[in-house]
Amino acid sequence: MPIAIKINPKDNVVVALHSIAKGTAVPVDNTTVTAIEDIPQGHKMAIAPIKSGENVIKYGFPIGHATADAVPGTWMHTHNIHTNLSGEIEYSYHPNVHPLTPAAPDTFMGYRRKDGRAAIRNEIWIIPTVGCVNDCAKALVRDNQDLVTGSIDGLYTFTHPFGCSQTGHDHAQTRKLLASLVRHPNAGAVLVLSLGCENLTHEQFLAELGDYDHDRVKFLTCQDVEDELVAGREILKELAAYAAQFKREPIPASELVVGMKCGGSDGLSGITANPTIGRFSDMLCARGGSTVLTEVPEMFGAEGFLMDRCQNEQVFEKAVRMINGFKEYFISHNEVVYDNPSPGNKQGGITTLEDKSCGCVQKGGSAPIMDVIDYGEPVTTKGLNMLYGPGNDLVSATALTAAGAHMVLFSTGRGTPFGAPAPTLKIATNSQLAARKKTWIDFNAGVVADGERTLDEAGADLYQLVLDVASGKQTCAEKKGFREISIFKDGVVL
Repeated sequence: MPIAIKINPKDNVVVALHSIAKGTAVPVDNTTVTAIEDIPQGHKMAIAPIKSGENVIKYGFPIGHATADAVPGTWMHTHNIHTNLSGEIEYSYHPNVHPLTPAAPDTFMGYRRKDGRAAIRNEIWIIPTVGCVNDCAKALVRDNQDLVTGSIDGLYTFTHPFGCSQTGHDHAQTRKLLASLVRHPNAGAVLVLSLGCENLTHEQFLAELGDYDHDRVKFLTCQDVEDELVAGREILKELAAYAAQFKREPIPASELVVGMKCGGSDGLSGITANPTIGRFSDMLCARGGSTVLTEVPEMFGAEGFLMDRCQNEQVFEKAVRMINGFKEYFISHNEVVYDNPSPGNKQGGITTLEDKSCGCVQKGGSAPIMDVIDYGEPVTTKGLNMLYGPGNDLVSATALTAAGAHMVLFSTGRGTPFGAPAPTLKIATNSQLAARKKTWIDFNAGVVADGERTLDEAGADLYQLVLDVASGKQTCAEKKGFREISIFKDGVVL
């Protein structure tokens, strides 16, 4: 079993696949380097002399510079590495686009909607337009589980605190996000639940939603009825009758849309789980499917890995606006654009934002970037897409769902139990997490670090699991009923 990996021939550090004790001789290329101190799993060890001020190279890319001289065998982390990032960056387009070789399509057992779209779940969703009716929505879900029969996969609501006392951009974001969820194909039928006096009015919501199937989407304003729970049940019975007509049937994998996300990352994220997702992404895109990469702040410092893969200059300019727009968002709030990763990330071995970002973007594989989409907007282009959204797990997973992702692949080195409205498949970066948190983790990419599977093999395994989940296999989060949303907010609350 390998104990460390040199990711790129240019690297002057290796990453510990397993904890390395002081004095251990670590094979590197055609020689060995002896650890002069303990190196925790996922952390970096120098394999060449690194002078103070010299770049630390990982993934073949500078992830910061040394703040003190280091000899081979030195533990390299926050105590002796600092970011190279500062200020604004001018971007230029240098195309490096390599189209994937098309592959024969596969199928999954999904649902075909009346408008022609594919779905992997046939659920009834209750969408509150305002936080005031959250408990009413929860009561309707609790009291009407008897309607979940036949081909109906579940009855759920996604509560939130917004829809009133918001202005301008925030108000528009909430309206846009909720309407996108109503349109999601995994919802076979939807009840939109309102209070009646919120500033997200019924008329505004209808205008945002646009044309819709009146049998599939129904509305209830609680202030307009004597008993909203009685009235709500009657509507849900109608919606259940509508949703029950859908049955699973073979659907080409080319119609799948899969979101890609990471959280609670560690030093193995960019070595095992994220590149495994990247292999999956290339496999699905080669078969005509779509994948979506988000978490814009976790692209900072690794933009070069992505920008030149844009299919043309128009998409490149959209990517530049996305990156710079998020930097301006940081600066407008007097926040440091290139701040260090979270405490959990640091504990897991991630040192700088460049370190985290270079690992994060591995989820994008090697496919050309076909489009860049705004928050709340749907995926309309086949292949790899980038989506405007933050790094926050709940906010970005919600944004992926709103973009039309049928499911979300979520890699983690620390573990997390949450689920988005779309099935959320958790991928462990290390085998210890997978063994310890069996009720959280759906797929163990730690087998790559253990030498049991190559990245290509793990990617193929993940691809098959995605088809199984698309065909009805429940994720761990689904089994627990863990589903929630969080809406991107930037502004005052009245």
